[in-house]
Amino acid sequence: MSKPIVGFIGLGLMGIRFVERYRTQGYQIVGFDVQADKMRPAEALGAEAGTSPADVMRRADIVGCSVTTPQNVTDIVSGVDGLISAGEQPGKVFVDHSTTPIELTTELGAALFAATGIEFIDAPVSGGPAAVTSGTLAIMAGGADAAIDTVAPVMADLGTFTHMGALGAGQATKLINQTLVLTNYCVMAEAVNLAERYGVDVAKVPEALASGHAGSNLLPVLFERMNARDWAPRGYARQVLKDLEMLNDAAHAKNAAMPMSAQALTLYRMLIAQGKGELDGAAVLELLSED
Repeated sequence: MSKPIVGFIGLGLMGIRFVERYRTQGYQIVGFDVQADKMRPAEALGAEAGTSPADVMRRADIVGCSVTTPQNVTDIVSGVDGLISAGEQPGKVFVDHSTTPIELTTELGAALFAATGIEFIDAPVSGGPAAVTSGTLAIMAGGADAAIDTVAPVMADLGTFTHMGALGAGQATKLINQTLVLTNYCVMAEAVNLAERYGVDVAKVPEALASGHAGSNLLPVLFERMNARDWAPRGYARQVLKDLEMLNDAAHAKNAAMPMSAQALTLYRMLIAQGKGELDGAAVLELLSED
């Protein structure tokens, strides 16, 4: 059985890794980015160039996207030359790997299906660019059963794909993920700062703690990055702030008290106010390590 043709929209830090992974797994890829220069690395990997989201959808069976802002997702779906303008495309599926507000996800999904017959799956991911390359992403998905069945074999080539419920459930699960991960960025920054002030070798901490309750797959990654002050972006601090703002809004809508997440939000607001939004999210350490 031949593999479906996969389209991918948004070829930034994450998107180009998706293209690379799909190509290594033998998929034909049609890519698109509003910044034309980002198409060149994708073409070097063997992807075909699309001219718009609508063009990508017409040429592919399954179309994914990984973009920075909710407005980007809106533009892809309903903007000029967006997916809706592709016309009737029954049986095709659009998979949003971005972190997008739940209400917007359900609104766009309903509009897309009504206009074109294209199913919308929200499938945000966790693990970062390296996990895309290795095929070890955590993918949390919301959508109709039939659409999930259509994309499941393709998503399995990217990582662990879990159907969490109806459209929007993937984004709700991503908020849970971000509660755990992004507050942990701040906690680990505190730990590194404390270690340095007491003269502890930060590089040895992950190994020393690995077999105890503090051990995690994030511990060695962040400690190494923070110890080296390596702020080359695997994910931008501005994106961390965007996700925390979204988390804050979602918690407020349900009257959910989230004091730790609120503190993380304050720290990232401070970091971005200092003009450090283009650094990696681990750079939150800089707020703590200055005397």
